[in-house]
Amino acid sequence: MTPDAPAILRDELPYRIVRPYRVRFEESTVSETMRTAVYLAWVADVAWQHSTELGFGRDWYGARGLFWLVRSIRLDVLAPVHTYAEVLVSTRVVGYRRIGARRECEVFAPSGELLAHLEIDWVMVNERGVPTRVPDDFHKFVVDGAVTFEMRKVALPESPPHAVERRFRVHRRDLDPLDHVNNSVYLDYFEEALEAAGQGELLLVVPRRYVLDFASSAARDELLVGRTWPLEGGWAYRLTREDGSEIFRARIEPLG
Repeated sequence: MTPDAPAILRDELPYRIVRPYRVRFEESTVSETMRTAVYLAWVADVAWQHSTELGFGRDWYGARGLFWLVRSIRLDVLAPVHTYAEVLVSTRVVGYRRIGARRECEVFAPSGELLAHLEIDWVMVNERGVPTRVPDDFHKFVVDGAVTFEMRKVALPESPPHAVERRFRVHRRDLDPLDHVNNSVYLDYFEEALEAAGQGELLLVVPRRYVLDFASSAARDELLVGRTWPLEGGWAYRLTREDGSEIFRARIEPLG
């Protein structure tokens, strides 16, 4: 980053880092705007870079049998990002709970224009997948007096009879190194459901807001059932297994 760059685009170690990204051809839609799920991939990557810079890399977690899992995300898409665009992505921790943390991430144009804003709630788990206490060492990520927060959830009513239903299997390409569906893929599932419901234009509206709630993990070859329907000026989505157990809940709505 050049010395004359806007202050918002500079690192503020240890509390905040900013890293460059570029939209690749395969990350774009037919409208030549970036797939929304790419935001989730970027913020997960930059969070790991931040953690590693402060001495908490993958080796540190592996030696202690600890992992971070995404619990929920609120994403505000404020302006379109086009194919081959270069952007800057920032991350910082804004608060802790006993077993969780919230990160704030922002996506900027090189000019400093804010393109997207995200809040991500993470839960720390052990090797058995059981939530566990966040070590005190992690408080070096936040400024003194950082506020706590309530973990975000998406509360949905029962899926109505008129909900548009889509059944599909988890493919190998959907999996991450932990061998379960990556959190960014669930957003692709949601947007595919919206297109199937004739709501493709909603995915081009700016500004728009997504709220995503990850209830459990889907596995390789699992048969999933997605249902989407209009709700309170936006659209809702519920993803379940065949037995009805919930995996993912989400909402989208225009802003302003």
